[in-house]
Amino acid sequence: MPTYIHELPDWPRFRWDHEALAAPLAAVRHHQGRQIGRMEGLGFQLRAEAVLQSLTEEVLKSSEIEGERLNRDQVRSSIARRLGMDIGALAPVDRNVEGVVEMMLDATQNYHEPLTEERLFGWHAALFPTGRSGMTKITVGVWRTSESGPMQVVSGPIGREHVHFEAPAAERLPAEMRAFFAWFNGTDDVDPVIFAAVAHLWFVTIHPFEDGNGRIARAIADMALARSEGTPRRFYSMSSQIRIERKAYYETLERAQKGDLDITEWIVWFLQCLDRAFVGAETILASVLRKARFWDAHAGDALNDRQRLVVNRLLNGFEGKLTSSKYATLAKCSQDTAARDIDDLSRKGVLARDPAGGRSTSYSLITSAADAFEAVARWVIAHADKAAWDEPRMPNAEERQAKTERIQAIGRELQELARNTVAPLAYGDFESRVRALHELGFFPDGHLIFAVAQAVQRGL
Repeated sequence: MPTYIHELPDWPRFRWDHEALAAPLAAVRHHQGRQIGRMEGLGFQLRAEAVLQSLTEEVLKSSEIEGERLNRDQVRSSIARRLGMDIGALAPVDRNVEGVVEMMLDATQNYHEPLTEERLFGWHAALFPTGRSGMTKITVGVWRTSESGPMQVVSGPIGREHVHFEAPAAERLPAEMRAFFAWFNGTDDVDPVIFAAVAHLWFVTIHPFEDGNGRIARAIADMALARSEGTPRRFYSMSSQIRIERKAYYETLERAQKGDLDITEWIVWFLQCLDRAFVGAETILASVLRKARFWDAHAGDALNDRQRLVVNRLLNGFEGKLTSSKYATLAKCSQDTAARDIDDLSRKGVLARDPAGGRSTSYSLITSAADAFEAVARWVIAHADKAAWDEPRMPNAEERQAKTERIQAIGRELQELARNTVAPLAYGDFESRVRALHELGFFPDGHLIFAVAQAVQRGL
């Protein structure tokens, strides 16, 4: 029996068990329609932000699957500029980032256009603007040739390599791609979501380029999914879910490529992964709504352009802790100006100072009452041993320890309140804990107390 499906006599006449696909396909179609309906009801600005976040995740995660980490700010800036969205100051963008974004947007925004050899060559050239993959020079914008030898997917150390897959010989590529284009651009009675799964497997099995085949295969699948939805707006990221399930992704692909032409298992996995991607889209929706609620709550606050820039960076998923030096770098201002801006944001209940002080002082964004409760709780637990004593005698070590533990217990109660997703947070619950702290001679940071009051009052 031939080793790979592209060596089978009936290749590429794929088949699948329609009955086995009925349930997962129905689930996907239900969640797909529900997701689109929810997003369409958001309003223009929120919908645009959801699209921007979804496309950013798609570009980032598709590259991560191949081991390449792109700069989030560059990807976001490139997408926003190409979609004509105003997100404030745009980050300078590297050529390789521009290329990945260009390919993804062409696939999803122009999904109704036919897929052609010229179009794929353009995508490939955009992915590798320097003609190199890492340090290796590759042939760009054309099908791979026999000069580079067999196209294999290999893992393991040198001398003990494991060949997972070997693609069709280079001489077969023109005919293979003509057949693929004819199917992809032709009329077909295949369900559009199943069509996307087949297109992904078919293309990545042909593996027509020296590098970038996985990213292009996922772009082709995204193009087919956009066709299935009849809209260029992306409200979820399939690549984000594949990145999470990368091991299963490669294992299922390998079994399909080494099996017969019944690709039911691959399609089921693709449908289930897509269904989980819709669940993951809830995170994007929550982030968009969180950002909208935040700016609505702070609409009356006078924030300067620097402050708005940095706060938006935090809302968009800033990695690590915000310090005054990072603020100065982001806002392109002096350390003194950064310190004044941060102090102003703290007074307005926008930022909370984290417990550690000195040179390591960092700040967290307050986007909800829970964030504010959590900030106070962390501060209380970290500084519990700083309680004042008004007794006429000096306490002994045992008494100091007992008081510290009582204060830390109140801090943990505040944490439990913050993390309780069932009952809404009430200022009375917070106030009673603060009163208990005062009775113990412990006084939390005033800015943090104000942040809680503001967050609760504003309905965050």
